[in-house]
Amino acid sequence: MFNNIPPITRNLIIINVVVFIASFLLPQLNDIFAAYYPFSPNFKSWQIITHMFMHGSIMHILFNMFTLFSFGPILEQSLGDKKYLILYFLSGLGAFFLFNLWNFVEVQKIISDMQTLGLNPSEIFRKADINYVGDLKINATTVEGQELSQKLYIALRTPMVGASGAIFGVIAAFATLYPDAKIGIMFIPIPVKVKYVLPIIVVGSIYLGVFGEGGNIAHLAHVGGAIVGFILARIWRKHLYRFN
Repeated sequence: MFNNIPPITRNLIIINVVVFIASFLLPQLNDIFAAYYPFSPNFKSWQIITHMFMHGSIMHILFNMFTLFSFGPILEQSLGDKKYLILYFLSGLGAFFLFNLWNFVEVQKIISDMQTLGLNPSEIFRKADINYVGDLKINATTVEGQELSQKLYIALRTPMVGASGAIFGVIAAFATLYPDAKIGIMFIPIPVKVKYVLPIIVVGSIYLGVFGEGGNIAHLAHVGGAIVGFILARIWRKHLYRFN
């Protein structure tokens, strides 16, 4: 069955699985290849790409790879190898951009509030470095200062991992090209057209991302990937059968 999967989708799944196993055996790879906030001392340029192949748990990678296995082959055959790869990676980049654009707004507000209290954010930037070996104690005399310093520290030290942004781009492209296709959804007894499912997922992700009720899930990354997937599919849809 695996050999019948089109080559790009198959190789993407293989790479994701191999990287997941490697990062499990060598945990230090997570610090190197996961994507940190672009102004964090831990950020490296290659993380923009490598984070797409990192996953935080077995359920995380299983969900992403199953979704890619479900929707990827049809898109790969419809769009052709080049467009499909462009879709995958640009969706991942769109996810990274939107997620960190929101991060930038939040981090700047934290820094502004810290400066209002007379705190120096540069101390937190220095201590947030994964290679920092000094005292991690935060020098803030008020509860508010401690909370702001801790928020900034977490923002600089928490990486973004996973192919979810690219996967949401694939789902959005599929929904745009095949809006009347029906898919099964857990707890719903009948198949539902994908054109109804995608908007609900996107709106829900925006709400959870903006209001911070999504736990450790980068919901706005999903939205960024979906936007790119939708735009590319709309551009290509008119010429779908002319330029494959």
